[in-house]
Amino acid sequence: MQRSTHKLDLAKATFGKPFIILSIFAASLMGCSSIPKDEADAQTRRGQGDQNNQPASVDVAVARAAPSQSGLEYVGTTQPYRQVSLRTQVEGQLLSLRADVGDAVTEGQVLAQIDDKVLTTAVIEATAEVAALESEVAQARAQVSDALRQVESARLQLQQAQADAARFEKLYRAGAIAQQQAEQARTAAGTAQQAFRSAQEVVRTRQQAVSAAQRRVGAQQAVIARERERQSYTTLTAPVTGVVLERVSEPGNLAQAGSEVLKLGDFSQVKVSVQVSELELSKIRVGQPVGVKLDAFSREAFRGQVSRISPVADATARLVPIEVTMPNVGARIGSGLLARVSFGGQAANAIRVPEAAFQTNRKRGERQGGSGNASGREQQPQKAGTLYVVQGSGQQAKVATRSVTLGQRQDGLVTVVAGLSEGDRIVIRSSKPLKNGDAVKLSILSEPSKQS
Repeated sequence: MQRSTHKLDLAKATFGKPFIILSIFAASLMGCSSIPKDEADAQTRRGQGDQNNQPASVDVAVARAAPSQSGLEYVGTTQPYRQVSLRTQVEGQLLSLRADVGDAVTEGQVLAQIDDKVLTTAVIEATAEVAALESEVAQARAQVSDALRQVESARLQLQQAQADAARFEKLYRAGAIAQQQAEQARTAAGTAQQAFRSAQEVVRTRQQAVSAAQRRVGAQQAVIARERERQSYTTLTAPVTGVVLERVSEPGNLAQAGSEVLKLGDFSQVKVSVQVSELELSKIRVGQPVGVKLDAFSREAFRGQVSRISPVADATARLVPIEVTMPNVGARIGSGLLARVSFGGQAANAIRVPEAAFQTNRKRGERQGGSGNASGREQQPQKAGTLYVVQGSGQQAKVATRSVTLGQRQDGLVTVVAGLSEGDRIVIRSSKPLKNGDAVKLSILSEPSKQS
């Protein structure tokens, strides 16, 4: 019994030592693993702190001044101020065409030539006919000269007969001659008077023949002028200064009188036709300045004026055609461009920036609609807003909050009425929330400033 108890104690002692060793080893492992975990947490907190200290990456845009439009806006299409069709006035073969689509032409410039052989022959024939008629005039004038000589001879004979009749009358009264001789002298004087009058009538008749021949010469000279004018029609010149819009015919074609050869457009000015509701007609007048935006030149604003208001409205849609004319400096604006016409006018030197840059401070319940003023133009209420302006450059770049007054919102842009200057760099997007004085880093999408 004692021996069994001793063996049991020895077994307990033998198996107890490994258990104590395992316990000590596990405790040591737990102690060693707790140190790296604390260090890892500390490193994570330090990494987050370093990341929070990194400057925010921001997209920056430059504030620019541009006319902002407000009020009624309608869509139209640009057209040349004048569009002219160059047509032939005579029949003939088109020999040459010296202009193509897009070519600039000046008034009086030769653009095409038509065969003029037939018209040249007509001019020669008319000239020959004039020469023949001028010969007839010369003959008639010679006959007038002969008649004038006969008148002079008859006048002298009349004077002699009248003198003889007077002398014979005195002799008869003195009783020196018989009465019969005195009567014969009076008869001779009367005959000479009739001959003189007849000679004068011949002169007048032949002078009328000269006038008729001269008129025939004048008429034939008019025929020559007409044929030469027709001959000049074979040379086609530009009636206006502008641009070739379309080339209708080609050299070698037979052109009839009235055939179209080219279409020309005068782009010294550009006009836009829009359809305006009859309800807005009272707000529009001839000569009224308007703002025009072209999608082809989206960064520019143009000015024009109402040049014509049609007196006839569409009976179905109740729309009135309005024509707006605008200058075309440098002939940059072509035909067929989409134009947006604003009859509310333009505000000069207004800053327009993307709407994403603003943190608007609208009051609760604030109305967003506009109210009409005395002139009938619709205005939106002004609101306050804040945005971030970048100051400094490079590693010294920081943001500062800026309070501004907002105007109209249109096409994703907001008009800044006050609080912002042209050239200010404003934050459009940021990689993390910003506050006044935060350092920032400009992204590659940022717009370069004017100084750079």
